Amino acid sequence: MADRSFPGGYAGDLEPKEAWRLLSEDSSAQLVDVRTAAEWMFVGIPDLSVLGRDLWRIEWQNFPSMGLHPSFAAEVESAVERMEGDCSTPLLFLCRTGGRSQAAAMAMTQAGFLRAYNVAHGFEGELDETRHRGNRTGWKASGLPWRQS
Repeated sequence: MADRSFPGGYAGDLEPKEAWRLLSEDSSAQLVDVRTAAEWMFVGIPDLSVLGRDLWRIEWQNFPSMGLHPSFAAEVESAVERMEGDCSTPLLFLCRTGGRSQAAAMAMTQAGFLRAYNVAHGFEGELDETRHRGNRTGWKASGLPWRQS
């Protein structure tokens, strides 16, 4: 059952530029890309090198079955422990358009994390009028750093 102190089941949505600001101002904040390895490879990833840190890549769903990754929460918790964080460590979850990352933020809130956020619109955002992503909303369209992996 979700923590009732979070009406949406997690700490909330951050627009991509708000997420970047939090990552820039709080060195304990971590960006967790929950897309699949195929998406990281073929679409690209956020580039946090200017902040002197790495993107955490932990799949929410396993490709190609797209079944839920059974050890997702344990992997996130382990990564937080390695950086000597705790349940108050800000975790910002990102996927393609915001659905999987919202579910991941909710799951980590249920696991006891107090600052689990969804990056609204994800990495690629909504489709534009020509049915392409990355031009309207999301990390890429916001002009934030990214690279092909």
